[in-house]
Amino acid sequence: MHVVKINPGREKSALHRHPWLFSGAMNPPAGTPGSGETVRVLDTNGRFLGWAAWSGESQIRLRFWSFDERETIDRDFFRRRLSRAIELRSGMDHASNAMRLVNGESDGLPGLIVDRYGEVLVMQLLAAGPESWRDVLCDELQALTGVQAIYERSDADVRELEGLPLRSGLLRGELPAVTDIIEHGLRYRVNVAAGQKTGFYLDQRANRHRIGSLANGADVLNCFCYTGGFSLAALRGGARSVLSVDSSGDALDAARVNLSLNDLPSERATWMEADVFQYLRRLRDEGRSYDLIVLDPPKFAPTAQHVERASRAYKDINLWAMKLLRTGGHLATFTCSGGMTAELFQKVVAGSAWDVRADMRLIERFTADIDHPVSLNFPEGDYLKGLLLRKV
Repeated sequence: MHVVKINPGREKSALHRHPWLFSGAMNPPAGTPGSGETVRVLDTNGRFLGWAAWSGESQIRLRFWSFDERETIDRDFFRRRLSRAIELRSGMDHASNAMRLVNGESDGLPGLIVDRYGEVLVMQLLAAGPESWRDVLCDELQALTGVQAIYERSDADVRELEGLPLRSGLLRGELPAVTDIIEHGLRYRVNVAAGQKTGFYLDQRANRHRIGSLANGADVLNCFCYTGGFSLAALRGGARSVLSVDSSGDALDAARVNLSLNDLPSERATWMEADVFQYLRRLRDEGRSYDLIVLDPPKFAPTAQHVERASRAYKDINLWAMKLLRTGGHLATFTCSGGMTAELFQKVVAGSAWDVRADMRLIERFTADIDHPVSLNFPEGDYLKGLLLRKV
């Protein structure tokens, strides 16, 4: 087994059980570990720090499996970790037959995402470590869940940083003709092969339900609506009208299908294929206004290097949304950018309010739903942040 020694003074994060170590924290080990190989990590004095997966291509050179020297990284290890993650969620009330079963670093399995949609599991291998254990992970997931169909969605751009090819396809079993899920009584059709992320935004489940509770009698504008999750929740909550905007025609087609699956007033729903940044200006020019606006854009700042540009984009859409919001109305605004801290996001949104002289009150903060736990040792896992604001 290869041994990696950490440079003096660079072992602090490992001692605090942060799951990542970057390339600048170590010298190259003697010999060359294979991609995803388990290595023994020591400090400069030879003290054991942990067992980690090696990635020679990534700036995140080490991702720790365990900080316990007594553990062996083998099939039994992954069975225990997967079992623990699944057991953690067994008592959670999701009001759904879809949930996240494994949330990467926060479940002690860096780079591994597993979502369950009814009788289909979707697995993402986002780093070299889980990539090298793919078959074992499939075996153990089938054994622990009883689900036979496993679809891989290892097609996220982050894999290229690991020197791994983008890949997706069926790994085990057979996919059903359609994959429908139920969430708080609403039915959604999930495209596990081509949908965003693993097919659906499970992290927004509780937030969709909350938006529905605010929608009774409201004129609603849902921006970056994707397949209509917030839109359907608003219609079920009694919205007077819902205008849903997205730049993807395919996403809007899927949203219309989702609407057809539910007993909802379709005459109150309007779907618009448009660039949100431009369309918000058009709505303002037309003198339109709304009681409830949802801004749930894609990831503008995947890393800290993109934060400045992303901040301008977030400020722009929030500024125009505040212009369209009626007095007494609510704005639910989100960021899923890992590089954007909650403090900075609130500062950017406050800047939008200042520029348009809108008096906004912070009512609630949004986070990912309970099946997306965040380890205290891994604050980077707290990627979804949101604010519920009221215009006074």
